[in-house]
Amino acid sequence: MIWDRTFRTAVTIGVSLDGFIARPDGDIEWLTTRGEAAGDTGYEEFMAGIDTLAMGRNTYEKVLTFGFWPYEGKRVVVLSTTLTTDDPRVTVYRSLEDLLAGLTELGAKSVYVDGGRMVRTFLREGLLDELTLTTAPVLLGSGLPLFGALDEDVELTLREVKALGGGFTQARYTVG
Repeated sequence: MIWDRTFRTAVTIGVSLDGFIARPDGDIEWLTTRGEAAGDTGYEEFMAGIDTLAMGRNTYEKVLTFGFWPYEGKRVVVLSTTLTTDDPRVTVYRSLEDLLAGLTELGAKSVYVDGGRMVRTFLREGLLDELTLTTAPVLLGSGLPLFGALDEDVELTLREVKALGGGFTQARYTVG
């Protein structure tokens, strides 16, 4: 489906070499313990250009375990059919259509799409503009995958590849 939108979307995400964003139980310790070795991944610069974050319930609930709110000063929207929260830092939408309309109404310009299911949804619907993968030098064997089944091929154009510290690599693509 083609959506008319007034904002750009981007993903920046850490992934294991075998394509997982977390262990089966959602644990990301394998990434956080290695992450410092990567050095500057460009995350701060990326976030400086973002005004809104869009995530699913699982990612939102994971962020709540961090012990701090990493998105101060940013608008955060959550796509979930089941989440009930009185958290004033987020706005919950029940459908993708409502979320997209809400982003437009809120005047979003640059949206960070976060979480495996959200990334897959935005890819499947042709809503993702840029994808940056920071790959950790580890094989997990199983876990929560970043990518999944698609209805058709998603063409990517490689824009940049970097070798980071600690064996990490980073690839930035435009989508479509």
